[in-house]
Amino acid sequence: MIQLRGIAWNHTRGLTSVEAAAQRFEELHPEVSIRWEKRSLQAFADAPLSRLAAEFDLIVMDHPHTALAAKERLLLPFEDWLPADFIADQAANSVGGSHTSYRFEGKQWTLATDAATPIATWRPDLIERHKLTLPGTWDEVLDLARAGFVTVSAFPIDVLMNSYMFVAALGHQPFSGGEIAPDEVLAQALAELRRLVELCDPACLGMNPIRVLEWTSQSSEPRAAYCPFAYGYSNYSRPRYAPHLLKAGGLVTFNGARLRSTLGGAGLAISSKTSHPRACMDFAQFTASPETQMGVYFQAGGQPGHRAAWLDDAVNAASSNFFRDTLQTLDEALLRPKLPGYMAFQDTGTPVAHDCVAGKTKPADAARALNRLYRESIAATAP
Repeated sequence: MIQLRGIAWNHTRGLTSVEAAAQRFEELHPEVSIRWEKRSLQAFADAPLSRLAAEFDLIVMDHPHTALAAKERLLLPFEDWLPADFIADQAANSVGGSHTSYRFEGKQWTLATDAATPIATWRPDLIERHKLTLPGTWDEVLDLARAGFVTVSAFPIDVLMNSYMFVAALGHQPFSGGEIAPDEVLAQALAELRRLVELCDPACLGMNPIRVLEWTSQSSEPRAAYCPFAYGYSNYSRPRYAPHLLKAGGLVTFNGARLRSTLGGAGLAISSKTSHPRACMDFAQFTASPETQMGVYFQAGGQPGHRAAWLDDAVNAASSNFFRDTLQTLDEALLRPKLPGYMAFQDTGTPVAHDCVAGKTKPADAARALNRLYRESIAATAP
């Protein structure tokens, strides 16, 4: 018996999806047993990949870890094990930049089995009850927030991700000049986020996307009516998953152009230390295949990474058209830098951005500090 261990994160989207894929794979391959463990969403973002690669064969990870993992040879490149036509299909059917986000130095280190970016969500029943009109512009979001009908995910890491969104909205490509953006642009981006947070319940500063979605899908408070951006979870747009169904859609415009959020999602990687690389690769290929993505993976609560699933009629019928209604936002999403030093910056920069949006520091001071931390982190890992 080949026994494999995997690690995912503790939400239906992250855990039961891969457990269901593993169960079906075991039925097709009785000689393989796969046991999945889970970690928190924050640990999912923060845990050192070197430790996970030493303990687990299969790792569900997010893409900013890719460059460092590749440099340290913690993962197996898929081109060395899987057919070229399969890799090509994954690339051709990527949701936004999901597939390429896991490429580094010409190799594919992770398969994009999950795709997500901040999207808008709202409660149709509360929108109707309070006779609200969904906002189409950033100013209309702020007006709706002043009226008491908005919440937002302002957890530390989400603040940093959303600052990149406003940098782009202000006409500057993030990370394009050896810094996040010019100090004055980054300061303005942080100030825009602060404008919204000041109009929302301060509790939002401690709410990650899961907590926001759980609260908005359960509460009857007016502030549960609309969330302008939080990493999307299709589970809450599926009937009977939560007390109240959430509808999902694209982002509003800022200065006449749609906001572009920062791509998230997750992928399935194989530890270079596994004793069973062939079985791991076969399972990864099975999980990332369109048939599994549209089938048991989605049905068990997963949020597929293969484009065929996002366009599938049955998948959309089961999720209030979540996937078709948000696909454009995924396709337009921004990518974080694929640099070995990026994760070190993200760890140190997150509290700086959060303190600013929470009103503890000035945007200009925070912007200078963030750019300094970014330059130092990248320089520390430069060849």
